[in-house]
Amino acid sequence: MSANSLLTNSLLRPRSSCRLLSQVRHLATPSASTPKSKSGFREALVSGPSLDDFISGEPIEHVVLGNTQGPRLPSFLKTKIPSGASFNKIKKDLRGLGLHTVCEEARCPNIGDCWGGKEGATAEEGKRAATATIMLMGDTCTRGCRFCSVKTSRTPPPLDPHEPENTAEAISRWGLGYIVLTSVDRDDLVDGGAHHFAETIMKIKQKAPQILVEALTGDFAGNLEHVSLVAKSGLDVYAHNIETVEELTPFVRDRRATFRQSLKVLEHAKKEGVRVTKTSIMLGVGETEEQVMDALRELRKINVDVVTFGQYMRPTKRHMKVDRYVEPSEFDRWKQIADDMGFAYVASGPLVRSSYKAGEYFIENMLKGKATENRVKNIVTQEASSTSHTQTT
Repeated sequence: MSANSLLTNSLLRPRSSCRLLSQVRHLATPSASTPKSKSGFREALVSGPSLDDFISGEPIEHVVLGNTQGPRLPSFLKTKIPSGASFNKIKKDLRGLGLHTVCEEARCPNIGDCWGGKEGATAEEGKRAATATIMLMGDTCTRGCRFCSVKTSRTPPPLDPHEPENTAEAISRWGLGYIVLTSVDRDDLVDGGAHHFAETIMKIKQKAPQILVEALTGDFAGNLEHVSLVAKSGLDVYAHNIETVEELTPFVRDRRATFRQSLKVLEHAKKEGVRVTKTSIMLGVGETEEQVMDALRELRKINVDVVTFGQYMRPTKRHMKVDRYVEPSEFDRWKQIADDMGFAYVASGPLVRSSYKAGEYFIENMLKGKATENRVKNIVTQEASSTSHTQTT
């Protein structure tokens, strides 16, 4: 190759390529004085372990990966991968109508059990046993509680005006006896989404009046007028979770949520005539026994009917750590304590969540029992009134 062609090629070649070629040539060319670091590296290779050392059969030191400081997940908290016809049917309906569930967004461990219905049951029994908790107002919350995996934003997307109708339509298709509605917190809305919540409940009652509706709401920033709006919408159970004991609330929940504010929500709902009020407590976040007892006493003061206890499970490494995994026997003890304190129903166990289908079965029967009791009272009252009128005349 001529000198001219070499010059032409070097001018046409990109500068980065020239630098790379220069570096390769430099490494490939033996140096007169090899640096001590390279010399030391060669000596280390020569004196280091050989292939025979690796295949000698000597035991290899055990290497532990991951976090060895935190408590390990016990066997009683491990669940099966969700599947089944009922599970797939509910999931398909939800996707088709653009609805969200807290079961998925909060990574609930019971999703397969609840959506799957009852094993070995008939199709009708299995459908009736299936439970899904619909999450209204989108999948993005304006708050950032340290235990919750639902995504957050200060400015979530606007509400879907068709959601109340779509939700009612989906629920009426499933033929359930009991449904739970919940929602993300929407502090960006003037009413916190109370009107949207109430409209959904009213449409469900219009399409399927036989279905019992539980509303698991946020605190509406403490605005009791908004609590009233939902409480008077025709629901059967008003639920609002205190989540943890009063002393740990600032470290577990968003700073805008307070223990006392949650108590006011539950108390006001009961005053508005709601038949059953309900709340939930997570264990395993650092609470003491006396703190839990204090929380239960406060709940009884405002006549909360139902309380559930469940194990906090860290959804991702970005969330607060689990303080400890509570043994099933301790959950049994808290159930007995709460029963003795006068709660109408207590669900307590490692995998129990606020929307717990065994609890829903009980509440469903309790509500029907109350309705029957009220009808009997009305009949007795009418008969007594009629007898009194006859005697007078």
